[in-house]
Amino acid sequence: MKGIAIGFSSSSRNLLERLLETEFTNQIYISSSNQDENKDLEISSSEVKEILKECWKEVDLIIFVGSLSASVRLFHPYLISKDKDPGIIVMDHKGSKIIPLIGLHQSNTEKIAHQISHLFDGEVITTNKSTTNKLFNIDQFGYSWGWKRSGSIKNWSRLVIAQSNQHPVFFHQTSGSNIWKNSELSKTVFEMGTTEVSEVQERTFHISSSNQYKNTWHPPTLWIGIGCERNTSKKLIRNAIDDCLISNELSELSIAGLATVDLKKNEKAILEIIKEKNWPIRYFSSIELSQIDVPNPSVTVFKEIGTPSVAEAACIVAAGEESKLIIEKKIYKEDDSGAVTLSIAESPNQFAPGKGEVHIVGSGPGDLSYLTGDAKKALTKCSVWIGYKIYLDLLEPFRSSGQIRIDSELTQEKKRCEKAIQLAEQGIKVAIISSGDAGIYGMAGLVIELSQTIKNEFRPLVEIHPGISSVQLAASIAGAPLMNDFCVISLSDKLTPWEKIENRIEGAIQGDFVVAIFNPRSQERNWQLQKTISMFLKARGSKTPVLIARQVGRAEQSIKLCKLSTINIDEIDMFTLLIIGNSYTKILGNKFVTQRGYF
Repeated sequence: MKGIAIGFSSSSRNLLERLLETEFTNQIYISSSNQDENKDLEISSSEVKEILKECWKEVDLIIFVGSLSASVRLFHPYLISKDKDPGIIVMDHKGSKIIPLIGLHQSNTEKIAHQISHLFDGEVITTNKSTTNKLFNIDQFGYSWGWKRSGSIKNWSRLVIAQSNQHPVFFHQTSGSNIWKNSELSKTVFEMGTTEVSEVQERTFHISSSNQYKNTWHPPTLWIGIGCERNTSKKLIRNAIDDCLISNELSELSIAGLATVDLKKNEKAILEIIKEKNWPIRYFSSIELSQIDVPNPSVTVFKEIGTPSVAEAACIVAAGEESKLIIEKKIYKEDDSGAVTLSIAESPNQFAPGKGEVHIVGSGPGDLSYLTGDAKKALTKCSVWIGYKIYLDLLEPFRSSGQIRIDSELTQEKKRCEKAIQLAEQGIKVAIISSGDAGIYGMAGLVIELSQTIKNEFRPLVEIHPGISSVQLAASIAGAPLMNDFCVISLSDKLTPWEKIENRIEGAIQGDFVVAIFNPRSQERNWQLQKTISMFLKARGSKTPVLIARQVGRAEQSIKLCKLSTINIDEIDMFTLLIIGNSYTKILGNKFVTQRGYF
């Protein structure tokens, strides 16, 4: 995203500098008549107008820090149309009020405003009817699912107006992911039947790879198989692709990528085209391609490179299982420009990893008050949330009616991560939820490991958003037991052999660490905790203080201080966390404290 932020007073400097640290802003400007010691960012009002004039068509987002009336006067001369104007957000200098002004439908401005609000703890103010009436964002929602849109602004506006006037709006989907139908908001649009009257057709948008409809969202599902003579001209290949798409009523917006034999890795024209169009390309060996049954095999091609098909076989392999070869191979020739063969397959799965993202979110101990601003921003950004059902239930008040949750069982961590990555490869932004901090016995490591199995050029973005760990919250409620060196040990031997866990416990005891114990006891594992306590009793006094914290940060929270010798094992389960003090840990008043040596 390319964005700028502008302020009209020196008081906006702090907010502007914070915005510069986000992905929403690449450059900031301050126009102020006040004297300021630091003038490095300040420009005149005439310079602001010149900057807007130059960058208006180039930027995606403009954030204005100042009054709403000043923003109207500033931006009015540059407004062109809904499809050409950048998104505009207006904020007060404290970041407490955030107004998505322009681009609510076309530029995804409202969603960005909500992401910014979580960074500044501000309030989003909007009068958009689609939002206030909880209507389905017909002309905007597809961007969240990795799609591109065709059709005039006028035709899309007609659909939006019809919807706002309470006329039913319909959809017809023939390609792409249908996971969007699981959102609550999607229930406000209706699937079109096969014999609908013309009036209904006028109020219908399509989700398709075809270019024959007025209002269409295009999922990236088409793979173009390509073979060519060496040094075939770029112009011929480009014209061939255009002709193949137009003559078959297919949209370029639905191209997922190109596919060919690996002998073409250095074909100059192909490389130039994928760079210009920003299309992925997949290369396959002759052996891989020769395994594919195609309708038009060629003996000549087989003799030359070892496979009877390039274009047809390559697009089928790239499109994957259950794909359809929708355009059989066609050869385009020009005397001095070479020859190119094209074929097209449609995949049941989208492919747009450059748009997809996996956000690994540490949701904290449970209560939404412990959710960080960064985590809230990530959750707002994502169309799909994946996680253990209990964790998603805790976040449910924060989920919008346009977002989808995918519940998972406790032992299905790998399936959760694989699903998140698969959706991100399709061009969807996905949040995978871990309680506490995602990097502490959470999902972060597993997602990173699985994502590394994907080639770098096809790997979706993976970001980790830290959360407050239950050990931090438990410690703060009870006092300050982690004031000096401490360690965290899980007693679960599902993934780590007990012998290794026992060695770590012994090392922590010898090092006189304060020790936090995770996963202390379950129905299947009911002896490890007793063994651990016995090891501590041998090395530390029986009066060593221990914190037993259960369901911290949740409605069922309980906190109890006891001595190492008086721990009641029967009251401890998998929702419990223990903190065992070291030789400097004391109970001072009613507080659990590890002394650091200040006195």
